[in-house]
Amino acid sequence: MTAHEASESNGSTSKTRWAIVTGASAGIGEATAELLAKDGWYVIAAARREDKLQEVAEKIRTACGEDRAVPAVLDVTDAESVEAFTERVKEITGGTVDLLVNNAGGARGLEPILETDSADWRWMYEANVMGTLQVTRAMFPQLEAAEAPQIINVVSVAGRGAYRNGAGYNAAKFGQTALTDVMRMEFAERGVRVCQVDPGRVATDFSLNRFKGDKDRADEVYADKLNLVAEDIGETIRWIADRPRHMDVESIMIRPLDQV
Repeated sequence: MTAHEASESNGSTSKTRWAIVTGASAGIGEATAELLAKDGWYVIAAARREDKLQEVAEKIRTACGEDRAVPAVLDVTDAESVEAFTERVKEITGGTVDLLVNNAGGARGLEPILETDSADWRWMYEANVMGTLQVTRAMFPQLEAAEAPQIINVVSVAGRGAYRNGAGYNAAKFGQTALTDVMRMEFAERGVRVCQVDPGRVATDFSLNRFKGDKDRADEVYADKLNLVAEDIGETIRWIADRPRHMDVESIMIRPLDQV
């Protein structure tokens, strides 16, 4: 599908559609950026790790046969980084962004409440809730300038149901879910659609990061289980992104069959 054809299917007449994907240096973000680019989107791949972003952008260029990815450093927890990123996006796009995928976030720790580290809780709230808020608020004028703008927040099944030892991550993801619900209410009248995607168990570096590099513990999460892969979530985001402008896909939960 060409960029023009993809634009028409989405209800936009613009020949160049710009998408921002945060947390794009690996996992779901990387897969989403690549799949959107293959559909004709021009993608700004954003994350903290510049070296990994360069690798992702080069991979997309090779896959698409043309330059459809621009790497841009972003720490969603840092207000100054968000401000600098916003100005960089204006330079790249000319001030119009059609799609924002808030994918940056993550978990730290998996302990009972009485044994948890308060610093881990603060990081999870900052990364998942405040990060989504700061980036969305900063990018909103450029989204509102588009013809059929969308925001897709990648949250988690942990934002729909609590589980033992997950209180910190549950609290952050429940907060992100509430934020997304209110975004949908407040932004609809301004023509901006908001969707929430809730992945279940996806075999990525998520658990490795959660357990701070403990590979054995991370591997146990996925061992002998029917796991999703990053592309499963990326394909879902790709589908949502190309719905016609009169359709508002509010939320989708995706889990492997053995997690239902």
